[in-house]
Order: sequence, then C-alpha cells, then structure tokens
Amino acid sequence: MATTDDNRNPPRPSTPDIGGTGEHGLKRLVFIGSATLIVALSVWAILTPTGASNAIGSAVAWISSSFGWYYFLAATLYLVFVVYVALSRYGRVKLGPQHSTPDYGVFSWAAMLFAAGIGIDLMFFSVAGPVSHYLAPPEGPGQTVEAARQAVVWTLFHYGITGWAMYALMGMALGYFAFRYRLPLAIRSALYPIIGRRIHGRFGDTVDLAAVIGTIFGISVSLGIGVVQLNYGLRFMFGIPEGVAAQLGLVALAVLMATLSAVSGVDKGIRRLSQLNIILAALLMLYVLVLESPARLLNTLILNIGDYVSRFPSMTLNTFAYDQPVEWLNDWTLFFWAWWVAWAPFVGLFLARISRGRTIRQFVAATLVVPFLFTLTFLSVLGNSAISVVRRGNAAFGETAMNAPEQGFYGLLAQYPGVTFSAGLATVVGLLLYVTSADSGALVMANLSSRLPTPVTDAKPWLRIFWALATGLLTMAMLIVGGVDALTSATIIMGLPFSLVMFLIIWGLYRALRVERFREEALRTTLPSSLSVRTTTSPGQAPGTWRHRLARALSYPGTRAATHFVDDVCRPALHEVAEELRDQGVPATVSEETDPDSKLPHLTLRVPMGAEQHFGYRLRPVERPTPSFAMRSVAGYDTYWRVEVHLPEGGQDYDVMGYTRDQLIGDVLDQYERHLEFLRLHRETEARHVLPDHTPGPRDEPTAGGEDR
Repeated sequence: MATTDDNRNPPRPSTPDIGGTGEHGLKRLVFIGSATLIVALSVWAILTPTGASNAIGSAVAWISSSFGWYYFLAATLYLVFVVYVALSRYGRVKLGPQHSTPDYGVFSWAAMLFAAGIGIDLMFFSVAGPVSHYLAPPEGPGQTVEAARQAVVWTLFHYGITGWAMYALMGMALGYFAFRYRLPLAIRSALYPIIGRRIHGRFGDTVDLAAVIGTIFGISVSLGIGVVQLNYGLRFMFGIPEGVAAQLGLVALAVLMATLSAVSGVDKGIRRLSQLNIILAALLMLYVLVLESPARLLNTLILNIGDYVSRFPSMTLNTFAYDQPVEWLNDWTLFFWAWWVAWAPFVGLFLARISRGRTIRQFVAATLVVPFLFTLTFLSVLGNSAISVVRRGNAAFGETAMNAPEQGFYGLLAQYPGVTFSAGLATVVGLLLYVTSADSGALVMANLSSRLPTPVTDAKPWLRIFWALATGLLTMAMLIVGGVDALTSATIIMGLPFSLVMFLIIWGLYRALRVERFREEALRTTLPSSLSVRTTTSPGQAPGTWRHRLARALSYPGTRAATHFVDDVCRPALHEVAEELRDQGVPATVSEETDPDSKLPHLTLRVPMGAEQHFGYRLRPVERPTPSFAMRSVAGYDTYWRVEVHLPEGGQDYDVMGYTRDQLIGDVLDQYERHLEFLRLHRETEARHVLPDHTPGPRDEPTAGGEDR
C-alpha cells in the first residue's frame, strides 16, 4: 500500500485533466457536433444532389482563385519544418519517456506506416495519373518524350515526401505531447504550449471537431474512389453491372469488414491487414514488371528518381503564375495538397499511436522514406507500363485511362497474360487497402471523440462502429452528388481551415522542443557535486575507496539485496531530503507504490514548483538479465536487480544500487539543481505558458508486450 511522509494516502502525480476518471467518456461537443454535421450534409446531398453540386463547385472556384498560392506555400513550409526538426538536436528526442522502447518491430511498423497513409487511390492514380499527364501535361505539348518524363514525375510529386511531411508533422507533434507529457492523444494537445489548459475546454473540443470533420471527408475520397474502382473490377471479372446498387453493396461490405477490423484493435486487425497489403501489392507490382519489360522499367525507375530529385525544388513552388492550367491544378496539385491536409489528423494520430518509443529523427526518416520508396517503385512500374501501352499505339486505352480512371488499372492488366489472376489479385489488394483506410479512420475518429484514460487506450467498440457507418453514409452521399469529382472538390474545401491549424501545431511543437534545449543547457551548466563520491559500500570494503567502487561495478545483486537497499538507503535518503526541504519552506512529499510482480516499492520524491513543471525523482527497482561476461562467482543467478532513476522526462539509464545514503542524497540534489537551472532558463525566454507537469508516476510503468515502454 502506498504511504507518504505523514502516513496518509499520497496524492496522485499532477497530470493534465484528460476529462475522465480513468474510464471511457464521450466528448459530447466533438461527437454530437461532427456527427450532426456529417449526417446533415449527407442527407442534404442525397435529397438535393444538384444544389449540393453547385454549392461545392462555387466554393472550390473561390478557393482555387484566392488561395491556390497558399496551398503551395503551406505544403512547402510543412516539409521544411519537419526536415529541420529531424536534422536538428531535437531529432534525438523520443516520442515518449527517454527509457521507452518501440511497441512494434520494424516490419510491422513500416507496414502500418504505409497502409495507414495510402489507400486504394494508389491503384486508381498509378495508371490514370501518368497517362493523363502524358496526354495532357500542365505545360508543353503532350505525347512527347518530355511529356512522358513529366508524367510519372508529377504523379510521384503528388504522392511524394511533401504529403508525407504533413503526416510526419502531425504524428511527431501528437506522439510527443501524448507520450512524453501524458496529454490526450488528440489534436488539441499540440496547442498546449500556446493556449495552456484551455485545450481541455471548448477551444480544444472545437479543434478536435474540425479534425474529425476533415478526417471523414479525407477518408471518404479514398472510399469513394475504391467503390468506383472495385465496382468496375467486379464488372470486368464477373459482369456485375456498374451503378448505385452495386456501389451500395460494396460500401456495406467494406464497412462491415472495417468494423470487424476496427473492433479487434490495432494489434489483431490493422497490423495484420497492413502486412498482408504490403505483400500482395508488391506481388502485383512484380507481376507487371516481369511481363512488361524488366530492364526497360528499371531504367525508367532510375530516370524517374533522378528527375524527381532534380525537379523537386522548382515543382514545389510552381504555381504556373503566367499561364495557369486552372482545371489541371484543381484536379491534381491543389486537390492532392488539400487531401493530404485532410488526412493529416487521422493518419498523424494513427502513426503517433503506433510509434511510441521512436525518436523524432527515426519517426521522420521512416515516415518520409519507407512508404515513399514503395510508392515510388509502384507508381514508376505501373505508370511507365501504362505509358508504354499508349506509346505503342493503343490510343483507346489512353483515352479510357484519362476519362474513366477506374477502368485504367484493369485495362492495363488486360494487356498481359493471366488477366484473370492479376485482376482478382488487384481486387483483393484494392479491397484490403479500402478496409485498412476505413478501419484505421474509424478507430482514430472514435478516439478523437472520446475521453480516454491513456494515449494507448482505444474508444468503445460502438463508437468505432458508428464512425465506420458514418463514413460509408458520407461516401455514398458524395457519389450520388457527383461521383469522385464531388469528393475531390469537398476535400479542397475541408482542407483549407485545418491547414491553418497545422501552422499553430508547428508553433506549439517548436515552443515545446525549445524546453528540451533548456533542459540540455541546464545539464551542461550545473556541476554534479556527487560525482566525486559515487562509490559504494560492499562487504569487506571501506567506503570512499576505489576498491569498493570496483566491487560495486562487478556485483549483480539479487532480490534480498535490492530489498535491503531500498529499506536501508533509498527510503531514508528521500525522506531526509524531503524533511530538509520542508524545513526550508519547500513543500515536498515522498510516495511509495508497490510493484505487483516484484513486490518491491517504487519511491518518488515530489517537489511542487507552483505553475512551473514540478520536480520528481523516482527510484524504480528493475530486474535485468545477468550479462554473459559476469563472473559466476559474483553473479550466481540468471537475473540481477538495478535501482534506476526516473525523472519527469523519463528513465535516466543509470543505476544507483549500492550507493551510500549520502551518495544517493548527492544524486538527488544534482538532479534538483539541474531542474532549477532548467526552470530558470525556461522562465527567461518563455513567460506565458509552461508544459504540463510530468512527475514520474504509474503511467510511466511498462505496458504489456514490451519492457520499459
């Protein structure tokens, strides 16, 4: 049982109010507001499709003429900021406490990075995009060698690192605040350094509401594209007619599969589907590569990479100001940037959810590189194969791919033997990409509209089911209004307001990362007084000599030694420091929490700092495997015990087992002085808001499935 200095139950570490009492709750404003708006828009679109189409068209025309330049500039600034943070000193900061380790292996993590951020639209545009740009490029004549080079590069540009940088920005901001400072895993948390605790009120609800609305429109684009393409695929293979009835059936089937996957959670559902997606999509790509012309396609792949790298800077800010192809910009670049923005809350939150324990540099590098490498290869192989078919004289295929994009992918597969196999595989891949977008989207929207006890807790199953159904309803409504064109136009509209929120997120994240710099400077500018006395007392050794320091380095204590150390050294030392602080007029408490497995207590010294971040010094006994180089005469067991120090930012990766009481007190004071220096540096430059208190507490414990997460 926990105890404190005055033998009363200890106060729980001060943490931000996440709106719950450790149980699931509903954010009423977020859920009711977004659900009402989505249902109302869907019903309006179904009942008056012409009026909805006209309103959407007018809004898109206004945004394109007034804010086209803004989309280009915003997308570029997002990328610059993300790369800067990853390459700077802040890249070493973890998305979680410093002692945390990743929850997923590299392959599972990479597969989920890819599948969460890419939907069936990759198949849709892998043929339609290059063929359209080849036949009708934004500048210059079509059907030339230069047009062919531009065609694939423009497609790569729209699916390239600019868009993935938006995902990376949202993911690292949300993961940083949720796992390092125990704020809710929600969009509002990234604004904490700007508006403080108001994120827990109506302002925060409004931000999350906007994120939910943008998310559901972004997902609906992919699902609408998927429905249209899969509908044609069923007609291609089985003769099932295209139309509303078949599309309704496909939506119902996909929503059912998405619901089952979302309810089963990340580990059992989304992760397995993501891994299967990667394997099947790669198989489909290799099938086309082998049957087309491997040597030529590999040559074009290398050429595309070179063109993308060399042309990327000019393409990034190319607004075509002197002779704008307005229709082309609306259909492609503006739509894609708005689409990436609309997907950013949902994908970023999902990526943060699966990336706990990764450093910012690891996260950004993987998010920008791993999915894009696969996307680049897939688009190059399929896109260049499609262009080759057109250049060989099949003009009908080119016109079909440009004017009826859902037919382009299956039309390409029909050019090669074994079309029954390849078309069936394409349909399965498309359905799985459809489902992974829908289920991860339903999971994220449910989490955004819920109050959750921890960042790794998922919302109630009924809420995930509701959002899967709502996504299906909106998708069908937009298809009735104007098909894929209506979905793309709605995305351009919904992406604009959230793009402004993303700049606030940049500001908030930068302010928070500056605090990390202050902490490093405090560490460098304070001199640890206890370093010179960090030796230990061992049987037969006099304290304060180099011999007993060596004896400590060679010792691997068992459970009994750890228990004696906690009872004889740790507890008295922390209580002595707390008592002296109270005598000096500083409120300080010592709390204990017994580990249910080891039965050893975890001791925490906590010193409140008013509105500033509190000081916390935690001693946590942990059992580790005895290293193979340990002498058997010294280490008689397969495991040994360490007593590790945890501070607000996480584990410090050093062991105080064997310190004398004075040496342990010296270490506490070292860390306390560093914290005071950190607050001084922070206060001199940041006078408005502070980061939330993150005194080590129960939520810093390991989670199931891994050690020290």
